[in-house]
Amino acid sequence: MVKKIVANTRKGIRGGMKNISEIGYHIIVLCLSAGIAMSLPIVATNFLAYWTNVGKEKVSLVTLEIGVAVLLIIVMTYIRRSWKDRKLAKMAIDAGFVSFFPKRGRRSEDGIRKLRETQGRGRTVMVIGSSGYDTLRDQVGDLSTVLDKCLGANIMLVNPLSHGASARIRAIADPMMSIEKYREGVRQSIELLKRLQAVGKSVKLKLYSDPPLLKLVILGDYLWMQHYHTDLDIQEMPEYVLRHNAKDHGLYTLCYQYFVQRWERTDIPEYDLETDELVYRDRNGREARREQFWPEDASPSIEPGRDVPELMATPHTNMELPDLAHAMCRNME
Repeated sequence: MVKKIVANTRKGIRGGMKNISEIGYHIIVLCLSAGIAMSLPIVATNFLAYWTNVGKEKVSLVTLEIGVAVLLIIVMTYIRRSWKDRKLAKMAIDAGFVSFFPKRGRRSEDGIRKLRETQGRGRTVMVIGSSGYDTLRDQVGDLSTVLDKCLGANIMLVNPLSHGASARIRAIADPMMSIEKYREGVRQSIELLKRLQAVGKSVKLKLYSDPPLLKLVILGDYLWMQHYHTDLDIQEMPEYVLRHNAKDHGLYTLCYQYFVQRWERTDIPEYDLETDELVYRDRNGREARREQFWPEDASPSIEPGRDVPELMATPHTNMELPDLAHAMCRNME
């Protein structure tokens, strides 16, 4: 109750400040217009007198000509640059770009959190990540609050027992990160998804074995994307925000289709949150076999630098690319 009252109070204060700023802006424009109108006769008289003196002095005339030339160069350069910027802006809009964050700051995190909370309410969250710890559990500005309000979640994480996970840890070469910590992060992410399922949310988890390429978070018509660099932590990489447009030719459509295509691959098993088993399915979606996860021979006692035997997977099967119109209609509610 207290939090709700504080939130409503802050919302009211922000709304009042916004109204005051709009009124102040109109008052300033009105005062400037009146001042310019009243000063026009005096300016015209002074300009005519100055022009008469300039016409009699060659130095002043040359100085004025140079000043006018410089002013024209500046104005034309500004117009040309504005035209290029407008052209680039149109290209960005057609591609679906909304924002670009080279580094996470306080303002950018607040904006990302508000937009995700707005788009994630009552929708299915779709995520491709690595361990999922920072994305799903971080209380600073990621999906921890969104998952509480969403309708369901389709999550894809890296299998912590695969070569892809160990290769990722070795590539980052961070002394604070080890394969044990990585697996513990996956464990905690799975526990969070189990709690979400226990409260009635539709939660599905799949574990893929290849090294992570993209971090995708899809909420409604917005998509957040980061690239997993070969030897850099994901927190150091820029983040792009894409929006779906009606023309379906933006990068949002490409990334969404990438998620759907990987999600429907039969060689990527689904994690049963109730039994802690990997469920493999055939091309028709029927269950083919199950394997117990977290086997004893792959316990957290394994050293960080050693490879871990990858869990057996069904042979890769070629699948037809899902129909784009069908893909764009799924999980958008």
